Parts: sequence; C-alpha cells; structure tokens
Amino acid sequence: MKPLRLDSLDAFVAILRAGGFRAAALQRGVSSSALSQSVASLEAALGLRLLNRTTRSLAPTEAGAQLFRRLSPALDDIRLAIDELNRLRDSPSGHLRINAPGPAADHVLCPLAFDFMRRHPEVQVEIISDAALVDIVEQGFDAGVRFGRQLALDMVAVPLGPPLRYAIVAAPDYLARRGLPATPQELVRHDCIRRRFPKGALVTWRFARGAEEFELEPQGRLTLGSAHQELQAALAGQGVAHLFEDYVRPHLASGALVELVAEWSPRLPGWFLYYPSRRHPSAAMKAFLAHIRAQR
Repeated sequence: MKPLRLDSLDAFVAILRAGGFRAAALQRGVSSSALSQSVASLEAALGLRLLNRTTRSLAPTEAGAQLFRRLSPALDDIRLAIDELNRLRDSPSGHLRINAPGPAADHVLCPLAFDFMRRHPEVQVEIISDAALVDIVEQGFDAGVRFGRQLALDMVAVPLGPPLRYAIVAAPDYLARRGLPATPQELVRHDCIRRRFPKGALVTWRFARGAEEFELEPQGRLTLGSAHQELQAALAGQGVAHLFEDYVRPHLASGALVELVAEWSPRLPGWFLYYPSRRHPSAAMKAFLAHIRAQR
C-alpha cells in the first residue's frame, strides 16, 4: 500500500461532512479539483473506491462509510490536541467558525466579531449566514446562533443581545396608493412581501396585543428568500414587509418607511450563541465567549 497523507484523509472527511466537493472546497478555501485529486490519491493508496460520484450526487461506498466512521473522531481528537497546545499561548489563536441566520449575523454577531478580531489579531473568524437548521458538530462549526432557547439538551446557550421585535412596514408611496391599514386583519387586502425559508416553508406573521394573539399568512405577489431582499422591496414600494426592527430602524427615522399596527408587535426572545457542552472549547472560542460576556 502506498503511503497515506493526513491531509488527504482530512479532505475525505470534510467532503462527506459538507455533503459534496463544492461545499467542502468553499469551507476550506481551496478548489474542488484540489479536493478531487486528494481523494483520488487516497483511493489509489488504499486500492479501494471510497466515494460514488455522479454529476448530481455523492455517497460513500461501504469502504468509504467505514473509513469515515473511524476517521471522524480521530481527526477531531487531533484538532483538539492542537487546540490544547494553543491554550498554552498567551494570545488566543486559531480558526473560529460560527453558523448564524442572516439577521443575527448582520446586527449582533458581526459587530461582536469585528471588535473581537481587533483585540485578538491572531484569531481567524468565519461566519456562515444560513437560515436552515444545521448540525454544527457534524458541519465543523465551533458555535451557532439561534432564536431563543430552543436548542438541543447537549448545547450550552449564551445570550447575545436584548429581546427582539418585528416591525410591519411599508413605503409612503405604497401607502398613498393602497391606504393605511388600521388593524393587522386589514393586511389581507394588501400586497404583503412574503419570505420563504430554505426548506420551503413561508414565514407567518405573528401579532399580539394584551391577551389576544394570532398568526397571519401573508398574501402577495412577491416572495423572496432573505431579509435584505425584503427590505429592498419595501423601500421600492413593492408592498408591506415583516422585518426585524434592527433592519428598518434607520429607514423609519429617515421617513423612507412607515411602521404599521405597531401596537400589535410583541417582544420576542433574543439571539443565543450555542456550542456543544461535550466538546472543550478551543482557545479562540473561549476568548470569544469571554468577549461576549464582557459586553453585557
């Protein structure tokens, strides 16, 4: 058997964890062809096919699945050993990967990370904005950010900011054409800008005032996939938008947007950073947690 390279083994595990060559290449900052060559070299060294590949799918062979099961914890142990060495240094270093929904990344996580990086120049930070729920351990993240405390039991949750609030907004020119709704129920007669989650479900709009609560399924001609797109559509007068207050605050102040039925917008739980309780945090992660606590 030809000599095995550790980087080829690591590349093989990264490909299966990411679900494909392209996703793994993006995570590692290399080309898909480089990863393909690494796997080809590994298969040649072992004399076994490890991956079944087509233009549309990728799956491990029986040998590949067996190798992945044994390699994954071993490579994690190697990374942990390196991280333990990093903890011996005076200044935290290493790579910090965090998964977060767009609104959390835009308004809470990025400002925290920018300040953290100024204080710790040897730490590399990667923030992946993703609204879909992912397994942060399986996908190789140090931490994730989610709304409220709805997390797995083996996760530690750290609050990132104050309670949140959605605002229903529209541009003045849209309201001049369509009128000003006095109640949430009147929104059914308006062009609402709908947003779809990555897995296909549409975002419902929740309203509460006192003891009265209800949800509304917005109706409209325009459906988008991100809060940024929804904000741009509202500013362009395309309809009524449902956005976190952080997105619209400067536009409300300038008069570019008008808030509607504000008394029906409830306070919601804030964002939480979470990480596995069973995994000892890296030096970079421990420093970032200390940075978050210092901002409270």
